[in-house]
Amino acid sequence: MHDPATRRILEGPLAREVARFGIPLALGMALQTTFNLVDAYMVAQLPRAEVGSAIGALGICDQVAALGTIFSYGVSTATSSIISNRQGAGDSRGVQSAAWQSILVVGTLGICFGILGAVFAGPVVRDVIGAKGGVALFATRYLRVVVGGSFTIFLLLHLTSIQRALGSAKTPVSLLLAGNVFNVFLAILFMFGPGPSPAVFAWAAPIAAFLHIPRMGMLGAAWATIIARALVLIPILIILARRFRIVIPERGARGPRREEISRIVGVAWPSSAQMVIRIAAMLLVNSLVARFFTSETDQIATTGLGLVFRVDTMALFVAMGWGSAAQTFVGQNMGAAKEVRASASGWLTAIYDGVTNLGLIAILLVHGAAILRIFDDDPAPVGIALRYLSVVTPTYLGLGVGIVLGNAMAGAGATRTSMWIDVAVIIGLQFPLSIVAVAVFGASLDTLFFCVGATNVVSAIVYCVVYGRGQWRRAVQTRIV
Repeated sequence: MHDPATRRILEGPLAREVARFGIPLALGMALQTTFNLVDAYMVAQLPRAEVGSAIGALGICDQVAALGTIFSYGVSTATSSIISNRQGAGDSRGVQSAAWQSILVVGTLGICFGILGAVFAGPVVRDVIGAKGGVALFATRYLRVVVGGSFTIFLLLHLTSIQRALGSAKTPVSLLLAGNVFNVFLAILFMFGPGPSPAVFAWAAPIAAFLHIPRMGMLGAAWATIIARALVLIPILIILARRFRIVIPERGARGPRREEISRIVGVAWPSSAQMVIRIAAMLLVNSLVARFFTSETDQIATTGLGLVFRVDTMALFVAMGWGSAAQTFVGQNMGAAKEVRASASGWLTAIYDGVTNLGLIAILLVHGAAILRIFDDDPAPVGIALRYLSVVTPTYLGLGVGIVLGNAMAGAGATRTSMWIDVAVIIGLQFPLSIVAVAVFGASLDTLFFCVGATNVVSAIVYCVVYGRGQWRRAVQTRIV
C-alpha cells in the first residue's frame, strides 16, 4: 500500500501533480541562489580596496568548491533514482538499504574532499585556474575553509535528496532555506565582527563583541556557510529517523554492503562525471579569461565573471529544482511499470522550466544592469558582465531543457546516457571551440561568451532527440533493480 504522496505521483492528474511537486523545489533552489546573492552583496560592502578581488575570488571559489559538491551530488542523484524506483514498487526494505549505504559513501567522500581542499587550494587557484594578485590570495584562503568543510554540504544535499525521492518536496526545501537564513545571519557577524559595517548591519556589532567574534572579512562568509549547514543537518537527521524510519538501520546492517554500494556507484559515477564536466566548462571559461584577459594588476575581466556567474547560476539552480521533480516522477512511475506516464512527466517538467526561464530571461535583460550594480558599481566589470548576459541569457531555455531531461533520464537510472551527451557536447564542442578561438585566433570575450550560449542550444537539441527516442527506459531493468 503506497502512502498518499506516492499515490499522487503515480495516480494523480499529471500536469497538476508535477507542478505541485516541482514549484516548491524550483522556488527553493531559486531562493537559495538569492541568498548566495545576498552573500555577494555583503562582500560588496567590504572596504573598496578589497571588493574587486573578493568578488572575483568568489566567482572562482564557487566553481571549484562546486566540483566536489557536484561529484557527491552524483551519488545523491543515483540514490534518489534507486529509492524513488523502489518506493514506486513498494520495496521499503530496499529503500532503507539504499539510503543508509549511500550515506556511508557520501560521508567518506566528504572527508576525502575536505583533506584535498585544505592541502591543494593554493595550487588549484594559481596553477590550474591561473588567478593572479589579490584574487588568488582571497580565493586560496576562502577555498581552504569551504572545501575543508565539504562534508556539511555533501550530507545536506544528500539527505534532502532522499526526502525528495520519497515524495516530500516542501520539507527539504524549507530546511535548505532555513540553512541559508542561518548563513546570512552568521555571515554578517563573522564578516564585520565588532568593527565598522554598513548601517543596515549595525545591529550585529554588539552581538559580535559580546561573543568575541573578530572581523574576518570575506573569510567570515566561508565560516558562516560551514556552521549554518552543520546546524541544519540536525533537524534533517531527526526527520529522516522519525518520519521516514531512515538513517540508523538495525544491528548487523550498519556496516558497508558491497553489493548495494556497487549498485549505487554504478549508477552514480556517470552522473558525477557528467556534473563535473558541466562545472569544468565554467572553470574553463574562467581560466581562459584569467590567462588571456587579465594581468597581475588588472583583474577586471575576472571580477566581471565573478559578478555574472552568481546571477547566471539562478537558471542552473531553477533547472535543477525542476529536474529533481522530473527525476522523482520518472523514477517512481518506472518502478510502478507506468512508462508512458513516466515519459510524459519529463516533457511536462521541461515545459514548466521553460516557462520559469522566460520570466528570468525577461528580468535579466531588462534589469540586469541595476542588479549587477548592487554588487559592484564599477562600470568596467559591470560592462563585461552585461556583455555576457546579452549573449548567454537567451540560451537559458536550452540550458534548462538539457538539465531537466537529463535528470528525468537519471530517474530511470540512465545516467550514462546523460553523461555521454555532455561528453559529446561540452568536451567535443565547447572545449575545443573556446580554446581554439581564444588561444589560437585571439578572439574577443564576446566570442568566448558565444561559445557558452551555442553549447546550451546544441545540448537542448541533443537531449530532446535522445529523450524522445525512449531507449533510456531500459536502464531500470539493467542498473537499478
